[in-house]
Amino acid sequence: MGGRFYKIAVVYFVIAIIVGITMGITHNFSFTSVHAHLNLLGWVSMALFGTFYHFYPAAGENTLAKTHFWFHNLGVPAMQGGISLMMLTGNESFTILAIIGSLVVVLGGILFAINVFKHASSNYSRL
Repeated sequence: MGGRFYKIAVVYFVIAIIVGITMGITHNFSFTSVHAHLNLLGWVSMALFGTFYHFYPAAGENTLAKTHFWFHNLGVPAMQGGISLMMLTGNESFTILAIIGSLVVVLGGILFAINVFKHASSNYSRL
């Protein structure tokens, strides 16, 4: 599971870089929150999830990890897509997509937290 999280983290990283470069070229920084969230929830969080699952492979081999992966990877694009569409069109009805995506990400985060407390050892001599 660690490798899957790292691979998708790199995809979010590249997308966030493209958004950032596009904002710089156009001098339009209205998508700053999208850029920041793609970096934080996509690149950084996913890489950290991948690191955890690398060091605790048993945690990555259960339904919690697989559900967390899909919740996070459905929620982040829905959230950021909703925000982007709202900003592009001025149509506030896309807010619901951002809200639903955010809630799915929160649920995935809760699953990850459960998995961490279930599998992470407080015995530092293992590392």
